[in-house]
Amino acid sequence: MSARAMPTLANRAAVAGRVLLAILGGYAVAALSSALLALVLPFPRAEAVSAGTLASFAIMAAAAIWVFAARTLGRAAVVLGLTALLLTGALWLAGAFAHGAAA
Repeated sequence: MSARAMPTLANRAAVAGRVLLAILGGYAVAALSSALLALVLPFPRAEAVSAGTLASFAIMAAAAIWVFAARTLGRAAVVLGLTALLLTGALWLAGAFAHGAAA
């Protein structure tokens, strides 16, 4: 017999919450940062979009690592939420939400 304790339902739910936060929150932060980089990088448009997209893979990986490294799930959610809020504000300041900005 093993002396190891079986994981409780609360432990499993905490891990499932971190997985969902890493996937959804990481995607949101990566998408917002990719859009911001595509707007602010001083390259031709196609190169800026490519560079932003490439950077988004590293950003999503970093967000997922942060979610699992954070002390609590709540702290990880707050940090990712604030990061997404700051990126949204930066996109707004860069003019991404202006009428006709996508043209």
